[in-house]
Amino acid sequence: MLKVREEVTKTIGAEGRIEESKILALPYLHAVVKETMRLHLSLPLLVPHRTETNVKLQDFLIPKSTQVLVNAWAIARNPSYWEYPTQFMPERFLGLQMDYKGQHFAFLPFGSGRRMCPRIPLSQRVVSLMIASLVYHFDWKLPDGLTPENLDMTDTFALTLQRATPLRAISTTRRN
Repeated sequence: MLKVREEVTKTIGAEGRIEESKILALPYLHAVVKETMRLHLSLPLLVPHRTETNVKLQDFLIPKSTQVLVNAWAIARNPSYWEYPTQFMPERFLGLQMDYKGQHFAFLPFGSGRRMCPRIPLSQRVVSLMIASLVYHFDWKLPDGLTPENLDMTDTFALTLQRATPLRAISTTRRN
C-alpha cells in the first residue's frame, strides 16, 4: 500500500486532482490491480463453453457438444505459470505486456474469447481511479493490532468469490 501511495502522491502532486490521464502513469498501481485480480477473481469458474467438434487435449478426448468449464481460480494459482502463486507480489506484473483481454492463458480475470466481460476498459479505469483516490486521500490501518501478514485472506466459493471473513480497515483523512 505504501508503494502505491508514494507513486500516486508523486504523480498527482499537491493539487489533489486525480484524473484519468494521470492514472496511466502509475505502473505500480496497475500491477497491484492485476495481482489482486489474479489472486482474488470475482468468478472462479469462467462462463461454460460447448465443444463444436471432438477435441484432443493432451491425453484426453473431449467429445463434441461437451460442456467445458475453465477453472480460472486454479490457473491463477498454478505454480507452472506463477512463481510463488499464492503470494501477493504485484512486482510480477511490472514490465510484463499482459493485458486483461484473455490472450494470456495464465491471467483470465475477465474470461476470454466471445464470452469475456464486455466492460473491461470501464472496470479497469474505475478500479484504478478508486484505489488511487483511496490511497491519496486517506491513511489506512488494520484494527486491533492486525498485520497484513496475519490477515485471513481465505475465499468462500459460490457463484462469485468472496472473502470468508470481512476485511475491516480504519481510514483517517490524510493531509497531503
